[in-house]
Parts: sequence; C-alpha cells; structure tokens
Amino acid sequence: MSIQTPANIAVVVPTLSAANDWRRFAAALLACVQPEQVLVLDSSSDDGTADLARAIGFRVHSISRTEFNHGGTRQLATRLLPTVEFLIFLTQDAVLAEPDAIRNLLEPFSDPNVAAAFGRQLPRPEAGPIEAHARFFNYPAQSSVRTLASREVLGFKAIFLSNSFAAYRREALLSVGGFPANVIFGEDTITAAKLLLAGGKIAYASDAAAYHSHCYTWRQEFKRYFDIGVLHSREGWLLEEFGGASREGHRFIASELAHLWHGHWWLVPSALIRSALKFGGYRLGKIESKISLKWKRRLSMHPGFWK
Repeated sequence: MSIQTPANIAVVVPTLSAANDWRRFAAALLACVQPEQVLVLDSSSDDGTADLARAIGFRVHSISRTEFNHGGTRQLATRLLPTVEFLIFLTQDAVLAEPDAIRNLLEPFSDPNVAAAFGRQLPRPEAGPIEAHARFFNYPAQSSVRTLASREVLGFKAIFLSNSFAAYRREALLSVGGFPANVIFGEDTITAAKLLLAGGKIAYASDAAAYHSHCYTWRQEFKRYFDIGVLHSREGWLLEEFGGASREGHRFIASELAHLWHGHWWLVPSALIRSALKFGGYRLGKIESKISLKWKRRLSMHPGFWK
C-alpha cells in the first residue's frame, strides 16, 4: 500500500496567530512531507501566519475566527480534500520529533481495519515535572491497538485519542458521519468512540512522536476541566458506552504524586491544588445547563463556543 504519495495523504493544520513558533514547526513538518501535502486552515490570523504558510508552498484556506469549531473546522478539511485517503491532523504547537514521524504514524493502516491512529506526545524541552508527567502518563513507550472490546479493560481510556497528532482513514471517518459539527472540544474523543462502536480499530503508534505539552496555570486547569465536564454532559452516551473517567483520574493522581515525591516533593501541594481545581471545574461543567451564558463564558477555556 502506498501511503506517502501526494495523491493519498494530506496534513491538516488549524492555525491562529502561529507566527512566533512557525519556523520550528514548519521545518519539522517539511522534513516529513512535501509542501503540497499540507492544508492550513487559518482562523484569520493577524500576525501573517497565512502568508508564512503560502510562502513555503502550503495550501491555505481562511475562515473567520467566529467560524472556528474544533469539530466543524476539521470536518471542513474532509470536504476540501475529497480525493485524500488518509487525513493527518496536527496542531500548530505540535512539533514533529523526527523525519519519519508521519511515516510511522501511517504504518498501522497496513491493517485494513485500523480506522485511526495517533502518535506519542513528548513534553516540550522546557517542560516542568508536572507538565512532563502528564505526557509520560498518557503517552507510554509501548504501541497498542484498541477495539471495542478494549473498553472492558480500559473503560473510558479506550477512546483516548488526540487530534494534536492523529491520522484517519477518510473512508472510515466519513462512514461514522465525520467529526461532530459543533462541540466545545473533544471531537477526537467522540469520533474515536463512534469508530470503535462501528467495529473499527484505533492504533497508538509510540514511534511516531511530536513535542507537544502545555504549562497550564491553575485557572487554565479549572477552565479546561469545566469544558471536559460540558463535553461529558452534552455527550452523555460516551459515559454510558465506555464508563466514567474517575478510575483513570484516580490512577493519574496516584502516578503524579509518586512521580513528584521522588525528586520534586515541593511540587506536591501544587499538584493537589490542581487536582482539586480539575474536579471542581469538571463538576461545574457537568451541570452547565443550570449556569447562565455569561458565567459559562467566564468559566470556559473556549468562550467563543458560547455564542
């Protein structure tokens, strides 16, 4: 199977004011693919991002900022790229770690039942211990393949997938309706669930790596988990089909505390506060239907969603 020709793969990159880190991002991407294989979906950046992308041969499609939606914008790519067999999604802050990163990400598709694959996310070189642990916990060194039966062991973790660096078989993606048109975020989780329920497989390719992590403030942690609560409230079928996320949350906290205790013990209080804020944000998000629109905009990491 040919998976590296311009005719059947495309890399889709949603952007918003990405100029500051563009040189490093673009150089890593161009080491993996040809410029004509890249589609940039730019949300009307005001720092010249679109011009930078065009200058190196990337195709650019611009939308208004108010038009952006995590699911709907990515679904737009499936319409703009009607002949592509494999769609690779990358965020503007995910820097591919090596020239064979995309080739390795596509390798699992040699199994015709694999509908989607996602790569390993490594912490940024400047990441602190808390930031780094989150990546090591969620993206282990061992590759794996998940089916619907995986939910019996993994529960909600069975549908973990990140569009910061992921690939989809276009035919399989469209067979489940593509990405949801209007979600606060988590379009990758929703789509992964639909693919598994339809009988497809999801692969985790640990040898396909990108540097991608975030140093969230306490406030940002709260807001992010508020949005996760909103997602789980509005897409209640995810919890019904795959179980709650509390077991994985407890496992994460235990792992984080053990990681910090040996060498970074002074960060334990901060980690505990973060965990409390995550829990509080999540619980508020779950009851967002009882919260005013004004307050939802204040509590959310994605205020533009609340139009």
